[in-house]
Amino acid sequence: MSDNNLMSQNQASFSDVERIKRESDYLRGTLAESCLDPITGSIPDDDNRLMKFHGSYMQDDRDVRTERNKQKLEPAYQFMVRVRAPGGVVTPKQWLMVDRLARKYANGTIRLTTRQSFQLHGVIKWNMKTVIREVNEELLTTLAACGDVNRNVMCNPNPYQSEVHEQVYEWATKLSRHLEPRTRAYHEIWLDEEKVVDSRSEEEQEPIYGPLYLPRKFKIGIAVPPSNDVDVYSQDLGFIAIHEKGQLLGFNVAVGGGMGMTHGDPKTYPQVARTIGFVTPDQLLDVAEKTVTIQRDYGDRAVRKHARLKYTIDDRGIEWFVDELHRRLGWKLEEARPFVFEHNGDRYGWVKGSNNRWHFTLFIQNGRVKDEKDYKLLTALREIAEVHTGDFRLTPNQNLIIGNVTSQKKKKIEQLIEEYGLTDGSRHSALRRNSMACVALPTCGLAMAESERYLPTLLDKLEVLLDEAGLRDQEIVVRMTGCPNGCARPALAELAFIGKAPGKYNMYLGGGFAGQRLNKLYRENIGEEEILSELRPIFHRYAKERLEGEHFGDFCIRAGYVKEVRSGLDFHD
Repeated sequence: MSDNNLMSQNQASFSDVERIKRESDYLRGTLAESCLDPITGSIPDDDNRLMKFHGSYMQDDRDVRTERNKQKLEPAYQFMVRVRAPGGVVTPKQWLMVDRLARKYANGTIRLTTRQSFQLHGVIKWNMKTVIREVNEELLTTLAACGDVNRNVMCNPNPYQSEVHEQVYEWATKLSRHLEPRTRAYHEIWLDEEKVVDSRSEEEQEPIYGPLYLPRKFKIGIAVPPSNDVDVYSQDLGFIAIHEKGQLLGFNVAVGGGMGMTHGDPKTYPQVARTIGFVTPDQLLDVAEKTVTIQRDYGDRAVRKHARLKYTIDDRGIEWFVDELHRRLGWKLEEARPFVFEHNGDRYGWVKGSNNRWHFTLFIQNGRVKDEKDYKLLTALREIAEVHTGDFRLTPNQNLIIGNVTSQKKKKIEQLIEEYGLTDGSRHSALRRNSMACVALPTCGLAMAESERYLPTLLDKLEVLLDEAGLRDQEIVVRMTGCPNGCARPALAELAFIGKAPGKYNMYLGGGFAGQRLNKLYRENIGEEEILSELRPIFHRYAKERLEGEHFGDFCIRAGYVKEVRSGLDFHD
């Protein structure tokens, strides 16, 4: 099936979002006019759907929504702007740009995301063009940070950890560039590029995506064993670097992962990607492109909840997918090669890289960079950026690496780290160092419960339970989201909380410590008191009965608290 076939199909079966894309003239819509409208801080719904492709979501401050409604005022509309950087690597100058925009146009904070991107919250409509233009002036972009296209390509954020890591980062950058949308709409709307009447065919306008783009978002991550920091099995398309004696041999290919689901809808579920073979580095771009086109042509365009690659594969079978991929490639993948994942978290503190330069991994709780009364993190990183000659790397776990530090600069940066009390996490529990939360309230329109603002408080109380059981130094992967869309990849956590209603969460147990296995529902719709009462005896039993080296998720399965989930198809059983 080709994209032309798609366009000729009965459009009545397509969702309304497909109509919006089809009528948008390659993502233009009326965005340019809507953003100039002085009457309202919002934009029409059709344009809001298109805005995602340009790297932004319209939101409103839900903390003041009710009060503003009483006063007959429109919601406090604002925009989240997402800045994309493959592998999360940026220069000090680029960091300073994001810092400046955060303080001048956003809410004074920077959010480091679970996809190694920056998010700015609280940007008003009339400042959007300025913000996006300044991002692009520093050679970063917001294009394709959201929307029905390939998102930011993730990889291990330390290209100087080894020569293999450096090569993997270079491939992530090439892959990101290869899968960017080709439409000039972004440059016309935000960067004042003059519109040129184009007589090229629709296929030439978007040679990979076509005029309808993809049915839903598409995510790619590249892991370098033994670290699974990118949660490669959560990706639509995952590449696992195979290396021997410092040489990159190629990549195992895994397809069909994804975290999102809908409460109460058993037809939706998280899924882990399945490994289908091995490719050499020079074959990577071809495999990625052909995988994207399969999803473009066969993904569900009628029901967006059922539109991710995981459902396309599960509906037709993994054998069908492999056959279709081989047909489009014109050659076959080799057999997958052996590897081992040991963990999916970050390694904190100072380490020396392959180029004899230093890297400091900083613990940033839930990825929020801000100044508080007794912890001036935003200011500290700005001062570090002003003297730093290396780079910054956003990790897949919402932390930050101050990277590529010369021996000469290390002393000055150490002084600033000490002066501002920046932490490598050693002062925190192992549980907190292995925690993640999505943004949720007050800005995310999908949030059913708190996440980023509440998880630190819940961790305080969980730490008390762990201390009682003698487990404070036991690493346990814990994640929380305000809804089941899964932005913090909760379905892979050993212990997870997914928002169900204000103050209520579904609690999941049994995920794999290295991100290789889904967890399973243990208790539904419970509040803090029930969470603590349920976990206290489990923690104590784990402390007494665990086997040597046994991780918490593995114990929860062996002890019978939950069944092992090998596939998302078994998630709701």
